[in-house]
Amino acid sequence: MSEESDQNLNPNEEHKHTITPINGLYENWFLDYASYVILDRAVPHIHDGLKPVQRRIMHSLKEMDDGRFNKAANVIGNTMKYHPHGDASIGDAMVQIGQKDLLIDMQGNWGDPVTGDSAAAPRYIEARLSKFANEVVFNADTTVWQLSYDGRNNEPVTLPVKFPLLLAQGAEGIAVGLATKVMPHNFIELLDASIEALKGVRPNILPDFFTGGMADFTNYNEGQRGGKIRVRAKITEKDKKTLVITEVPFSTTTGSIIDSILSANDKGKIKIKKIEDNTAANVEIVVHLAPGISPDVTIDALYAFTACEVSISPNTCIIQGDKPHFLSVNDILIENTKHTKDLLKKELEIRLHELQEKIFFSSLLKIFIQEGMYKNPEYENSSNFDTVVEVLHLLFDPFKPSLYREILPEDFKKLIDKPMSSITRFDV
Repeated sequence: MSEESDQNLNPNEEHKHTITPINGLYENWFLDYASYVILDRAVPHIHDGLKPVQRRIMHSLKEMDDGRFNKAANVIGNTMKYHPHGDASIGDAMVQIGQKDLLIDMQGNWGDPVTGDSAAAPRYIEARLSKFANEVVFNADTTVWQLSYDGRNNEPVTLPVKFPLLLAQGAEGIAVGLATKVMPHNFIELLDASIEALKGVRPNILPDFFTGGMADFTNYNEGQRGGKIRVRAKITEKDKKTLVITEVPFSTTTGSIIDSILSANDKGKIKIKKIEDNTAANVEIVVHLAPGISPDVTIDALYAFTACEVSISPNTCIIQGDKPHFLSVNDILIENTKHTKDLLKKELEIRLHELQEKIFFSSLLKIFIQEGMYKNPEYENSSNFDTVVEVLHLLFDPFKPSLYREILPEDFKKLIDKPMSSITRFDV
């Protein structure tokens, strides 16, 4: 065998060196991937309570907003300018926002989270921003912008939401190495708690589930890791042979409740004759008992062996300052309240500046006309803009102390661009 072929068969130093970079690359790439999933996909931001896909949907709805309904398919198409992960993820996220019935006005079949029914295809359903969303979620002047993934458009870093939206809607997501599960809360209770926070009183808010039911928050732990919530369906005894379920636990559906009851019956945990789902606008699951079975014993068995009672583990993980943080719901509310106060202050400062500028230019125009500066020979005979600025600075010198800021060349440009007709019709 030749020396050359022998070298090809035996591993050499070159082969050994190729292993180390692969390990290093895997570590770096995995961390990059984990950071991306946590920050840009699965976990909501503390200030606006939205994940990136939800934020892009809301921005897209605002971009398209003309007061009329838009086909959901058109909204999804427009959102793809900002979200590079396909139409399916955008459509699912949009339905989830709509079903919470706060930010989007819906038209068509948007499904039902209580029954588990899915929404119709995006080409059949329509959406527009609610009045609440237009009032509370958007303000271009206080929004921080960034370039979209392809650099062609601007999108918000976060939306300037003047409300604890995260706590009102709740959130759920699974990232790499961590997960989040924020419970929804009552709209009015959040407002009352925010007022208390402004007074310096630490709030103590508890979840409020749109599916109804009864809940035990003894071990809630302010929504942090390690906490537990026990939630029960509302079961009433219609008569000695019939039970009626009118409210279901949060995180379940009427379909999953029925399946769990049938499974428990098959295993001999409970004895029922039949079960009917009469759910329409309101939940109504009718359980017909087998002959000789006690309703009270069956109710206890339903809570023990079916999804009529579930345990929920909250986990309030949020993005704050480009990092995931684990905060209690009360700390989140305090931060949201401070952020809302800061946004309102910023809006007032912007409005104040606009009014000051308006008054400033009105004062310039009034002086310019009342003092007849436009008739001044030096002004009329000025040959270029620089000379005009020099002349006007001299003419305005006596009046400068009464103005709230210095006069800039662009102010004079705006002044001399006023048409003569508006000057002659000037009303003091």
